[in-house]
Amino acid sequence: MFTKPNQVKRAKMMMYLIQSPIKRTKWLKKHNVFHDIGDNCYYHTRDIPTEPYMLSMGNNVRVAANVRFITHDIICMVFNNVPEYIGKYGKSKYYVGKIEIFDNVMIGAESTILYDVKIGPNAIVAAGSVVTKDVKEGTIVAGNPAKEIGKVENIIKRRNALNALRPGKNDGLEKILNYFWD
Repeated sequence: MFTKPNQVKRAKMMMYLIQSPIKRTKWLKKHNVFHDIGDNCYYHTRDIPTEPYMLSMGNNVRVAANVRFITHDIICMVFNNVPEYIGKYGKSKYYVGKIEIFDNVMIGAESTILYDVKIGPNAIVAAGSVVTKDVKEGTIVAGNPAKEIGKVENIIKRRNALNALRPGKNDGLEKILNYFWD
């Protein structure tokens, strides 16, 4: 597990050197960068939390581009520079917290996940969300702060109904262009 600053720097550098998200994910797992990373995961973002040992991912987790995992805050730096606060409350500690992502979770692009949060299992975090509280099993959350907007089962049903009509990536470019542009 990466617990030393020079290890974290190396991991951050590798996220930019390894172009393929699939290869990056394999590298993260092989080198035990996080507390845990399950099987069949996909880590597209190039960001590594400052305390990677505070992030745990289950099996079949998808992390899209530009997702940020915030495992600490720095408010103690403010508190510890105000003599009245120190005199009244004492020195504040640097605060860290864990992030747990359970099995079968999708985290959309540009999302931010804060410390002391559990996500899933079987949950979706919509793109651009800021997750400040636990995400319940089988739910979809969106927004800032993220709030429940639906159930995963409903999106599966809706997508399967749509996909029966529309072409997919493997149907060929001509069929895709005709469907969308004719």
